[in-house]
Amino acid sequence: MTLASSSPLAMVSSSKAPLSKNSAAIPFLKRPPQLQNQYAGDVGFDPFNFSSSSPEQLTYYREAEVKHARLAMLAAVGWPSSELFDQPITKFIDAQWSLDLSPMLNENDRVPSLLNGGLDNISPIFWGVCLGLSAAIDLRGVQNARYKTQFNEADGESYLPGDYGFDPLGLYPSDVEGQRRMQLCEIKHGRLAMLAVTGFAFQEYVSKVGVVDETPFLFHPLF
Repeated sequence: MTLASSSPLAMVSSSKAPLSKNSAAIPFLKRPPQLQNQYAGDVGFDPFNFSSSSPEQLTYYREAEVKHARLAMLAAVGWPSSELFDQPITKFIDAQWSLDLSPMLNENDRVPSLLNGGLDNISPIFWGVCLGLSAAIDLRGVQNARYKTQFNEADGESYLPGDYGFDPLGLYPSDVEGQRRMQLCEIKHGRLAMLAVTGFAFQEYVSKVGVVDETPFLFHPLF
């Protein structure tokens, strides 16, 4: 891949302006030397110094961050959606096909999770599909990070961690500025979603109330 528009998912490095020696997020912390603003969302924040090992390891970490961010964004939508629609969908299916299904929500309308319990009620087929799909995506990511990086270094091209060449709706911009903005939006929303899903889990564990019932003004019409 190159930075030309012929490669729709090429890595777009951020501004070429000189970097500050200190973190943009927390100015009294030093910017780790491996974080050179090569990835969107880099504000020089690495208090545990994970990025110091090697450039290759930094690529693996970025690959993992992007995958977790995307999964968290799906979970941040799916978690409250399941609390809203699990029972209505179950009742509709039971009425239409007489399958006698049971809602997965517990007595307090909380979704199954590690802290809420109830994961043993989920079909093993579902877990098998999730495990197989996750393994396939993870293997592809490892191969990309390991082999594409080596190839690109020799070829003078740049590899974007998390690039699976998947853009069926053609939303990825063709211009450099638009690509940079899209990458930044994705990682910012993903990081926020990781915090949100963690908050969902602990909030329901402590309050024993589903997030939809805890904050109904966020999930139900006001009028």
